[in-house]
Amino acid sequence: MARTLFKAWVWAGFVVLTATSVASEPRHAIAMYGEPALGADFDALPYANPDAPKGGTFVIGEGAGADGGFDSLNPYILKGRAPWGVRAHVVESLMGRSWDEAFTLYGLLAETVETGPDREWVEFHLRPEARFSDGSPVTVEDVIWSFETLGQDGHPRYANAWSKVETVTAVGERGVRFTFNTADNELPLIMGLRPILRKADWEGRDFTESSLDRVTGSGPYVIGDFEPGRFIEFTRNPDYWGRDLAFNRGQHNFDTLRYEYYGDASVIFEAFKAGELSFFRERSRVAWDTRYDFPAASRGEMVKSEIAHQRPSGMEGFVFNTRREPFTSWRVREAMILAFNFEFVNQTMNDSAYPRRTSYFANSELGMRSGPAEGRVRELLSEFDDLPPGTLSGYALPSADAGGTNRGNLRLARQLLAEAGWEIADDGVMRNQAGEPFEFTVMLRLSRNETIAGFYAEMLSRLGITMRIELVDNAQHVERRTAYDYDMMVNAWYLSLSPGNEQRLYWGSDGVETEGTRNYMGVESDVVDAMIDGMLEADAREDFVASVRALDRLLMAGRYVVPFWYSDVSLLAHRAEMRFPDRIPVYGDWQGFMPDVWWFEPG
Repeated sequence: MARTLFKAWVWAGFVVLTATSVASEPRHAIAMYGEPALGADFDALPYANPDAPKGGTFVIGEGAGADGGFDSLNPYILKGRAPWGVRAHVVESLMGRSWDEAFTLYGLLAETVETGPDREWVEFHLRPEARFSDGSPVTVEDVIWSFETLGQDGHPRYANAWSKVETVTAVGERGVRFTFNTADNELPLIMGLRPILRKADWEGRDFTESSLDRVTGSGPYVIGDFEPGRFIEFTRNPDYWGRDLAFNRGQHNFDTLRYEYYGDASVIFEAFKAGELSFFRERSRVAWDTRYDFPAASRGEMVKSEIAHQRPSGMEGFVFNTRREPFTSWRVREAMILAFNFEFVNQTMNDSAYPRRTSYFANSELGMRSGPAEGRVRELLSEFDDLPPGTLSGYALPSADAGGTNRGNLRLARQLLAEAGWEIADDGVMRNQAGEPFEFTVMLRLSRNETIAGFYAEMLSRLGITMRIELVDNAQHVERRTAYDYDMMVNAWYLSLSPGNEQRLYWGSDGVETEGTRNYMGVESDVVDAMIDGMLEADAREDFVASVRALDRLLMAGRYVVPFWYSDVSLLAHRAEMRFPDRIPVYGDWQGFMPDVWWFEPG
């Protein structure tokens, strides 16, 4: 989309444009809907302990596989694999998010935020004390350069929001205004969360090329020692400019954050047992109840904590790549869902401890309701003719007997496959009219999913379908996932209480061909796109919720995933000296929780 960016500032002589002022008011925070929960005089985030002591080392075990974990320190481009910690600990944004509210931002690098009456523009004013870790000031020039560079040359996830920016204007010495060309109430908040990079870091360098050059951020930590394939450390900056901000009180308490890279989860657990790691996030309720009787646990050196949350269930499961045959047919996908005996797998692997993911936004107000669509949801969907079967009448996942053979569902699956042109031949193989066998490959990383895939392959064999299991290392997985080079894979989408522009990245039609999105199933639907538009343009909470529930219906009726289970608690085993506040944010064990508000306190 063509757009005109004001280039009238001349930084050598510092000539800037002055934006036309309209009736508005600079504020300390901005919420997606309603008012921020905390006033301008707040002391600390409600889930942080402002009296938490500083010090100690927090060691995190990361899975690496054969690729070594990371080969770049630039997480903002498509090339390379960069550590998550660069984004989380080193580089800051104009505003910071409170994880005790659905979607509210408070001033960080920016002292104030101001929007137009219809959020058609947003203006931020930098704090005069904001500094990068080398002591240089964070300037409007850095801000504008960061937005332009990320939008034009960065990872594709930044392109969508950038395409909606009509102009960028420097306002005085410390202000910057973004004017939008699209109605999208979330845009001011997205602008507030974009990373702000130091322009001078990339002078004479190609931003699109990955490298191991350290990034100079303005955050509480700097990149310390590292060795690709083994570890990376982030060291707390004693001169961090924002250490006394109310938003930061009780956060960033460890002197060192160290990420250790291991081959697989079993090795990570053994390292935790040996006292080499600070925590282990347990994925299995059965294991949680049975395998924590090792010596360190018996001595009280390790404790177990269950962290509840109120966020949507998200989606995880076997993902069909609908860009490829035979998964272009919804009948085939429904047959594959019918063939998966979830109850048996859940009982075998989890002792039936977990509920199934019944939709993408289950466990929250945003999730679709069972039965026929009603009210505003039905109104939104009824405007369209080409809806997946069951969207309006209601779609629900099949159920089976955990101890049975799933005969009823397999019989329905065979009928659907026959309607799609597939029949079991005399040799017992499912074939199409051209005689081609129904066979495909599921791409997996070395993980617990291999066990689930083994069960699924046996279930599909009863239909004469051959599912091959291909184990790849992390580097191959990332490369092929980025290019949508797979028949099927396992993926998880973790969703928030305030879904927004990232939904385009997950299921927007542009992602069918554009590489690097998270539309891994290849959703291509004008109706889905319209529901995403609806949630972004909604002025009232009621319309927003209806749009998300309608989207949820479309995704489920599209039959894009064979869903697994989820948990409404996180199971965290950790060293006894690693503490966290009693108040848990609504998002629970999520971004902004560990290690952000944890601290070291010897017993």
